Amino acid sequence: MKSLLIYLKNYRKETILAPLFKMLEASFELFVPLVMASVIDIGIAHKDRVYIVKMCLVLVALGIIGLICSLTAQYFSAKAAAGFGTGVRHALFAHIQHLGFSEMDEIGSSTLVTRMTSDVNQTQAGVNLVLRLFLRSPFIVIGAMVMSFMVDVKAAFVFVVVIPLLSVVVFGIMMITMPLYKKVQSYLDGILLKTRENLIGVRVIRAFNKEEQEKDAFEENNRLLTKEQKFVGRISGLMNPLTYIIVNGGIIALIYIGAIRVNIGSLTQGEVVALVNYMSQILVELVKLANLIITVTKAAACGKRIEAVLSVKPEMKSGNILCAEHFPKEKELYSYSKKAALSNEQTIPAVEFSHVSLTYNNAGAASLKDISFRAMPGETIGIIGGTGSGKSSIVNMIPRFYDASEGEVKVFGHNVKEYEIESLRSHIGTVLQKAVLFKGTIEDNLRWGDEGASEETLEEALEISQAKEFVDSKPGRLDFMIEQNGRNLSGGQKQRLTIARALVRKPDILILDDSASALDFATDAALRDAIKNMKENPTVFLVSQRAASVRYADQIIVLEDGETAAVGTHEELMESCPAYQEIYYSQFPEEAVLHA
Repeated sequence: MKSLLIYLKNYRKETILAPLFKMLEASFELFVPLVMASVIDIGIAHKDRVYIVKMCLVLVALGIIGLICSLTAQYFSAKAAAGFGTGVRHALFAHIQHLGFSEMDEIGSSTLVTRMTSDVNQTQAGVNLVLRLFLRSPFIVIGAMVMSFMVDVKAAFVFVVVIPLLSVVVFGIMMITMPLYKKVQSYLDGILLKTRENLIGVRVIRAFNKEEQEKDAFEENNRLLTKEQKFVGRISGLMNPLTYIIVNGGIIALIYIGAIRVNIGSLTQGEVVALVNYMSQILVELVKLANLIITVTKAAACGKRIEAVLSVKPEMKSGNILCAEHFPKEKELYSYSKKAALSNEQTIPAVEFSHVSLTYNNAGAASLKDISFRAMPGETIGIIGGTGSGKSSIVNMIPRFYDASEGEVKVFGHNVKEYEIESLRSHIGTVLQKAVLFKGTIEDNLRWGDEGASEETLEEALEISQAKEFVDSKPGRLDFMIEQNGRNLSGGQKQRLTIARALVRKPDILILDDSASALDFATDAALRDAIKNMKENPTVFLVSQRAASVRYADQIIVLEDGETAAVGTHEELMESCPAYQEIYYSQFPEEAVLHA
């Protein structure tokens, strides 16, 4: 956890004052047995009520001062720990935002959620306890032993025997249970993962009647966790009886030795009581220290897991070219004319792939191999192929969600790696396969595309995305509240809003990654027609498994097992590409009959 301790640098005062006030409280606590000894030896022995009352007031004063010191220490430690937790959480969140898709895929979203929540909370609790108790417990154990020697040297030798025995039992049990607690934590993580999967996939589970199997799997995970917890609990449960046996044996020895020494006049009755109190204080503090070390060990393990995420360096480095310097400044400058573009070899392609291959981290084989094509400004590029053929992989490299393993991806004449990532993505509108909406109003979600967008721009985006009709029917229209993940919207409504969100940006390049799969054919056709007639005339990449969706694209890229099967228009592919013909005729069987 050393690298995480930098987040305590703004709380140096609190990290010093918290243990100081705690040790001050411990000092007052060490004086209590001596005051009690005086009450017994002087006040009770001489029946001096005034002295007894005076000493009782001293005890009350020690208690009040100790309480004030303890509350002060609690305040400083809580402030430092909360500040530490906040700093780690902010740093971790910021770091996650800079991770690329490759790193996110490798770590996993469930792992990142655990690191951000329970692991940070555990480390925060560990810091809090260390500041309050890590110095206090050893201070009282050593202080009680020193005070016992001040009371009586011979009787104090009992402490010399008892403290090592207690330490062996307490720390021995702790050393045995610590790795077992880690194992328990791993089982708990498994249950959390299983619970998360069940909650996310509850509809799929019910659709396939897998409720009983999931219950059995969950019960099995619970059984393993319970078994391990019981085993650890039995070992941990030995601590109290064993320590109390040793301490009570020590107390018996103290009373026996004390009785002999009282009888010969070398020790007073009050001093024997004080020695017994010191023995009890040592027991309590050693048990506290053992529990503290277990908690701190858990916190350290969580801290290492957080450090492991923070140590992941994003492979993707941002360039230093701003898109505004190289993208067309006026939309009409690249208003597309197919004949003009073909006749002018100097026209800079909006997107160009040159012998591009892509291999995901820890993947056995390349997902894309030797992909080459050019998309001119204003063109619509259709990408079609079977499941797992690499359609999404191609479009994900344009905004640099992933970088090519081989070859070069260019946008307006420059390698995407040369552009500043934020600048590049601000000129690209991306609609991913899974429609993701956030809790808030429709307007809030649309403004993710452009926070400063005017009302006219929002309305225009709704009109083009075919979302205006259902938005008009919602109470409050743009002020209609969307629930988390868009639970109160249908699949088609969510897809249209995500398309509208991308259009609000008025992108130079628009990527629609199978984002109309929930739309009917008529709405899909109206959407494509509206995008084609946009006055900004963006370059559109249309990923789909529907032949009807890509049929009228200027170019259609047919993918098969990560490789380009063919590139051309619909008519050209129908004549020369068996893979495209198979897809098309499987969706339009009546035409297959006519063609036969």
